[in-house]
Parts: sequence; C-alpha cells; structure tokens
Amino acid sequence: MKSPLAMVSRSRSRRERFLVFLLRGTGIVMMTALVFCVCPFAWMDSIHKAMGLGPLPNAPIVQYLTRSLSGMYAYLGMMLWFLAGDIRRHRGTLAFLSIMGLLFSIAMIFLDSVAGMPWFWTVGEGPMTILLCAVLLYLLGRVP
Repeated sequence: MKSPLAMVSRSRSRRERFLVFLLRGTGIVMMTALVFCVCPFAWMDSIHKAMGLGPLPNAPIVQYLTRSLSGMYAYLGMMLWFLAGDIRRHRGTLAFLSIMGLLFSIAMIFLDSVAGMPWFWTVGEGPMTILLCAVLLYLLGRVP
C-alpha cells in the first residue's frame, strides 16, 4: 500500500509542482534573511557602503528596523514553505498573500524612488515581486 504522501505528490499536476517549487524556492531565499537578525552590524554597514549608500547609521532604531525586517522576511519565507505543503488547502491564503504582495510591491516602487534607492534595488524589489505574485496568482487559478 502506498503512503498518503506518495499518492499526493503523484496526483499533482505540472503546474502544481511548479507552484510548490516557486513557493518553496521563494521561501528559502526569504529565510536567508535570518542571517541579518544576528550578524555583526559591520556586515550590514559593508553591504550598505558597497551599494553606494554610504555608512549605515549605527543607531538603535536602525539596528531594530534592519534586524526586525530581516526577521519578518524569514518568518514570511517559513510561512510560504509551510503553505506550499498543501496548496489546494491553502489556496485562499496564498491568493490573499499574492494580492497583498502585488499591492505592497507597487507601494515599494514608490517608496524606493522617494527614498533614493539605487535603480537595481528598485527594479529587483518592486517589479520582480509583482512578476512573482502575478505568476503565483495565475498558477493558483489553475489548481483544481
């Protein structure tokens, strides 16, 4: 007799498998932000300088915001990994996260522009997340 896990994995369509791959891959990338919750501040300062943004201010609010945002990215990555385990069951939640991701990405393009972020940051953050969320919504719409 086959295990329920084996039966579920075989009954997934190609689109579903790609959706799981996309969600888990995105989750893994987002979980790497966990490093910046605990890394030395000098690492973040070096990255900030390498991006051409000058020295990163070493103030309590900057430390708090950089580390807590990194933690939120890791938290969201873990959630995506978990939700990818049963996309049919979590379709509504994934659709909600994708729609909110689209809106958030549009806001981030505006914020990046106002904040003076480098062009590569703005392109890599907003438009790429819009593309990701649009693909997720498309694939979710085709899950039986």
